[in-house]
Amino acid sequence: MTSAPARIDAIRRRLPRLVGETLRFRPHAPDGLSSRLLILTVVFTVAVWALIMAPSAASFHERWLSDRLQAAELASVGVEALPYNAVDDDTAEQLLRIGGVSAVAISDQGVLRQLLRAPVLPRAPDFIDLRRSSLAARLWDPVRTLTGAPDRSIRVRAKPRYRSGDFIDVVAPAQPLKLELRAFLLNGLLVSALISMAAGALLYAGLSFLVLQPLRRVTRSIEGFAADPETVAPTPSDRHDEIGRVERELARMQDEVRQSLRARARLVALGEAVAKINHDLRNMLTSAQMASERLADSADPQVAKAMPRLERALGRAAALTRNVLDYGKSEEPAPVLTRIPLSTAAANAAEDAGLDAGGVRLIRSIPPRFTVTADSDQLHRILVNLMRNARQAIEADATRGDRTGKGTVRITAAADGAHVAIQIADDGPGIPSRLSERLFEPFVSGKASDGTGLGLTISRELAANHGGELRLVETGPGGTTFELKLPAAASE
Repeated sequence: MTSAPARIDAIRRRLPRLVGETLRFRPHAPDGLSSRLLILTVVFTVAVWALIMAPSAASFHERWLSDRLQAAELASVGVEALPYNAVDDDTAEQLLRIGGVSAVAISDQGVLRQLLRAPVLPRAPDFIDLRRSSLAARLWDPVRTLTGAPDRSIRVRAKPRYRSGDFIDVVAPAQPLKLELRAFLLNGLLVSALISMAAGALLYAGLSFLVLQPLRRVTRSIEGFAADPETVAPTPSDRHDEIGRVERELARMQDEVRQSLRARARLVALGEAVAKINHDLRNMLTSAQMASERLADSADPQVAKAMPRLERALGRAAALTRNVLDYGKSEEPAPVLTRIPLSTAAANAAEDAGLDAGGVRLIRSIPPRFTVTADSDQLHRILVNLMRNARQAIEADATRGDRTGKGTVRITAAADGAHVAIQIADDGPGIPSRLSERLFEPFVSGKASDGTGLGLTISRELAANHGGELRLVETGPGGTTFELKLPAAASE
């Protein structure tokens, strides 16, 4: 058995951890839809009870005062029926006890007559005029009565009903009214609580059946689909309301996503196969290029004549394999941002794109010392793709005899504080209208282009990596203009 000191030491060691766990505990508010619905039901039930009981209390308060007035008026008629309005003390006390008031006064033609004189009161009575009371005053009077002192009195004025006169004025103690009003509110609270609880329970049950249970079913379907998209979803109900439409739309979306995932899996497998084929094909093309270099030294005129076409074919095949491999990547790496002089980046891209002064040349209309903060490699690839496409379009147009093979590609840049815009414009023949709307889709290229139709698609993805966009501004017989827009945070 463990000794008492050992148990005390163990408790002392565990005490800080228990205290820490207790301090870290925080009660959580109910976050389920059913809990919130239950809370709202209770709140609405209490609000409805308050809306019902407030006018009821005001009506009870006014009715009680009216009863005192009527009793006092009848007592005053009895007093005036006696000769010379003579009432002895015992009779007056009995009449006051029957009417439940302390004093009665009648005003007739501007003359106020004190029929039953009030005793000395500890405080001035509160005045209520039933002839001109507003709704707010009627609702507030019960509150004043419930919160008033035990020795509080009320002076009530109203128009006589059983006799002539301008008004009748009575003074009555407020404590009996307070006790009766409190009992009335308690009884009303019990009855209203029972009715409200029954109505709230029925409302909650109806909403639970019509809304909560279908939503739980939809939630379980979504969670099951997220865990395993291949699981069979439950059949949607045949309801025609919003819940039914949600169930049917969810089932349709799950079917579409499931088919898309299957197609994506097939594409992934196909992409892996294409990558392997491209790898082997690039090795073959390398060997073919090496063989073509040896054939270039041949003195045979037929071989020399066929060599340019062979080299172009091999170059196009190598470019095709390279672009397909680039497009087949799962995603481009995140850009490594550095400050780049745009003029220098444009000159390097023009050189790699084949622009030179003897053919298609580059014109730089860039502000001095204009820099862009971007990934140098990705920006270079975007500019090379745009410039190469422009050169190829101009040269292809020249082969039809209406051009000399010369043209211009102009690059401009401007910053407006929120964005920086780089425009690449050429004076080529323009893009056919049938292709302009699908220009950024994979494998879409012009008839005269030797490309694979992936350059613009990849360039647009690279621009999106920077938080910007690449778009076609305009195209036509006078040329084509593209715009690369980057956010100001990525440029300086």
